Amino acid sequence: MTALAPTLQAFFVQRLINQKDASPRTIAAYRDTLKLLLRYASERTGKQPSKLDFADLDAPLISAFLDHLEHERGNTARTVTSYSTVIECVFGFVGRHASVSSAVRGAA
Repeated sequence: MTALAPTLQAFFVQRLINQKDASPRTIAAYRDTLKLLLRYASERTGKQPSKLDFADLDAPLISAFLDHLEHERGNTARTVTSYSTVIECVFGFVGRHASVSSAVRGAA
């Protein structure tokens, strides 16, 4: 298993539930966005979702995903912006989470 699944789980539990006390609707919106992203990444890379890693979710793939949402799925610019915001929030958490994990491992 890659680091993607446990880190996303940590995002939902630590960030959305524990820190932000997010509503069930917010959690569902984040879940749905990530589900769409992972399905898209799986189709583009040919990897099973469980085999995807953060390296697979690079800037060109994210950009193509957002373009796909607008032009192929017919989402409005406002909806695509919402999806983009979710992705930015998740990757911000990932960056902070990775930094803390590295610091803890380095101190050990």
